Amino acid sequence: MVAGGDGSYNPRVKRAGTAALAYAAVLFLTPPVTAQWPRQQTPGVPRNADGSPNLTAPAPRTPDGKPDLSGLWNYAGVLGFRGGPPPSPPGTPVEATFWNIEAGFKEGLPFQPWAAELRKQRMAAESKDNPDAACLPLGHMQLHTHSQPRKIIQTRDLIVILYEANAGLRQIFLDGRAAPSSDPQPWWYGYSRGRWDGDTLVVETTHFRDDGWLDVNGAPLTAAGTLTERFRRPSVGRLEIDVTIDDPKAYTRPWTVRVNQRLLVDGTDLIEFVCQENQKFNPAAIK
Repeated sequence: MVAGGDGSYNPRVKRAGTAALAYAAVLFLTPPVTAQWPRQQTPGVPRNADGSPNLTAPAPRTPDGKPDLSGLWNYAGVLGFRGGPPPSPPGTPVEATFWNIEAGFKEGLPFQPWAAELRKQRMAAESKDNPDAACLPLGHMQLHTHSQPRKIIQTRDLIVILYEANAGLRQIFLDGRAAPSSDPQPWWYGYSRGRWDGDTLVVETTHFRDDGWLDVNGAPLTAAGTLTERFRRPSVGRLEIDVTIDDPKAYTRPWTVRVNQRLLVDGTDLIEFVCQENQKFNPAAIK
């Protein structure tokens, strides 16, 4: 369940009354619930002399020498529904935000005219058609910047990302396969293939649906789009993801944002998030 301070984003919440709205706002603005899990140490995390996790230690590596991206990660930026991210260090991409991916760009995103109009219409409708509002899969950028965590499971030939938000599941193939030459059914999460460039995992994702949302405000992503993600783990506790959106149908040029993630340790894990449980919302009923 996701709602802003005024409840406008999730029409299911907006129609549910004041009590439900207050609950949704608290749920969205508070950290993930972890009390149901035993308070046990996360294995494999370096420790300081007092037993606390040393999150500034060098990143772990797999048996074949690659950086190990495995772990439970949470967005370390700002949600962006009231203002934008802090200024980025010189030479680095602007930070992405969950609500408004454009917030860090002084001159805005390089929209094609139709895409700018579509985003305007989506905002005017209070984002009621955002897939998240109907318990459908979120787009990559909303998943990367969501306040609910995600777990990365890494093997030599495959990386799986489990997203707590809407119980999302994504596969990144590392076995050298080609993208599908013809796919009659586009993917909500696209088709992701990765390769290592030194200590950076480069992931190219294509074959999206034509009606994607990059943020709550509705910046579009079309079937012509390619997302290129560059994953780096500079330390145990930090993950940096630079995402380049190249979608000539929706934008006049490619553009890049950064997502910073922090490692969650000791007694934290994913909890069940079943959006469809007892879900009675009908998008067609919202005018």
